[in-house]
Amino acid sequence: MTDQQRREQIAANLAAVRERIAAAAARAGRAPSEITLIAVTKTYPASDVLHLAALGVADVGENRDQEAAPKAAETAAAGVDLRWHFIGQLQRNKARSVASYAAMVHSVDSVRLATALGAAAARAADAGRPAPLDALVQLSVDGDAERGGALAVGDDPDRALLRVAEAVAASPALRLRGVMAVAPLDWAPERAFAEVARCAALIRAAHPDATVVSAGMSDDLDEAVACGATHVRIGSALLGMRPPLR
Repeated sequence: MTDQQRREQIAANLAAVRERIAAAAARAGRAPSEITLIAVTKTYPASDVLHLAALGVADVGENRDQEAAPKAAETAAAGVDLRWHFIGQLQRNKARSVASYAAMVHSVDSVRLATALGAAAARAADAGRPAPLDALVQLSVDGDAERGGALAVGDDPDRALLRVAEAVAASPALRLRGVMAVAPLDWAPERAFAEVARCAALIRAAHPDATVVSAGMSDDLDEAVACGATHVRIGSALLGMRPPLR
């Protein structure tokens, strides 16, 4: 496939995704402008990111720092200004690298990670990065530790979520923006996103500016928008089936 053919393919996919978002928003009585499309580019080359940018996509998501950092550097060197979203599970020892390029980190799921990311964001700000760094609390809908997310502790699962939110909000180098979740495969999307909406409201009650709800992917964006998602993370519907991770 030539470079031009690839751009045309991505353009067609992007138009279809935007139509889906608009239709889902209309069904929910919302404006499409309320919903930010994040193009998830894990395993795809930086050339695809450049195609997306040329087609008007400004928000790009990545799951792994070892892939995201060089892509962010390559696109910046090409003169393309993007908002990079780190959406994968984040190890504390990667916080410094992620803070050097990310505009928003979606996967803060513990007080310890919030503390590490806050310290990394402060160093990044000292080096000239925009501050504060936007952060979302990742919640675990079903308590599966493998998928990440703030887990229920003891008899008060909501308290675990609020503790992480409070740790993010307490950091001068971070800005608590809301929540993120991944719907479990064995749950109906409507059930999963209803729980996300409940948790988002819980955090907003304590932190009124935390209005972001990052939820929904290629297979379930319609249900996520119906339940109030403000950011949807779309990969395969834009760029095709992914090659296997190596």
